[in-house]
Amino acid sequence: MKIMICGSMTFSKEMLAAKEKLEKQGHIVKLPCDIDTHLENSKLIDDLETDFEYCTKHNIMKTCMDTLTKSDAILVMNHRKNSINGYIGTACLMEIGLAYYLGKKIFLLNPTPKPSEARWAHEIRIIGPTIINGDFAKVS
Repeated sequence: MKIMICGSMTFSKEMLAAKEKLEKQGHIVKLPCDIDTHLENSKLIDDLETDFEYCTKHNIMKTCMDTLTKSDAILVMNHRKNSINGYIGTACLMEIGLAYYLGKKIFLLNPTPKPSEARWAHEIRIIGPTIINGDFAKVS
């Protein structure tokens, strides 16, 4: 299966490890197009003005969405961030919405918080992704 890994770029290192595990299972795995940039500069994600300039100059959102459309599934790396277990950022939420609209399989690495803790968790619940609880063997 062709899988795109999505998530906050804060989780870039975890994305690389997930890619390796999924490829050992025989999957073809794509990462966000700007992962190398974020691995080199982990503070870019929090520098919103610089990140804005970088993303618009390199058309990052469109490129990532193009990759998603060519995939069979997405795996969302939703670790703990900003005191939220199962964090999903806004760009990733848009990718999940696109995957849902296109009928792609959607896997979440971890459960999301309750909707009362993070409003976006309500939409994720409606979409109904498969939560693998860290077990990559469940990606199929």
